Amino acid sequence: MAVMFLDYVWATFVLLGIEKLRIVPGFTAGSPLDAYYMPYSHSLIAALICSGVAASIYRVAWRVRASKAAALLVGLAVLSHWLLDFVAHPRDLAIYDNRWKLGLGFWNYRGPEFALEIGLLAAGIWLYLRRNAVSAAHTWGIIILGIGLVVVQIGDTFVPRSPLTPHATASGVLIFYTLFGGVVFALGRIRLRDAKPLA
Repeated sequence: MAVMFLDYVWATFVLLGIEKLRIVPGFTAGSPLDAYYMPYSHSLIAALICSGVAASIYRVAWRVRASKAAALLVGLAVLSHWLLDFVAHPRDLAIYDNRWKLGLGFWNYRGPEFALEIGLLAAGIWLYLRRNAVSAAHTWGIIILGIGLVVVQIGDTFVPRSPLTPHATASGVLIFYTLFGGVVFALGRIRLRDAKPLA
């Protein structure tokens, strides 16, 4: 959930009218989203603040089990979203407020951008499975989730469709991110159940 935290903030602010979004077909090769005003969720300063807030929330909520290193990892996971957005987005990521906008614009290169996203997903799954002793059911659950995410990304990147409104786009982000987060949580529960010693 940490890596999606900035988009949760963004979608909420779009729905509240605090941040602005236009749907412009062909805006980039990979996305019609012109997120021209998002200083409170996607400026670098805001991302750093959100990273600190998320790490603090994690540290307080799980104070019995959470180490400082774990809280730091949560904060870095939040910040990683901005760093990867910097690669993908056109120049719409501000340093502060709505000023000094950055972005390498990888969304303008649909094939390479898609390959990068899928490569990062595959590397993450491989690293997770390699570093954790999990049951066969948990392993297959993670692999199926990864395949599902690839299918969603294919549809989002390559399948033509009628553009959504800004409101529908922000609502979809909240709904589908929560759905995916719930699936990951359920997979985590399977892993914890399987890890319990037999009585």
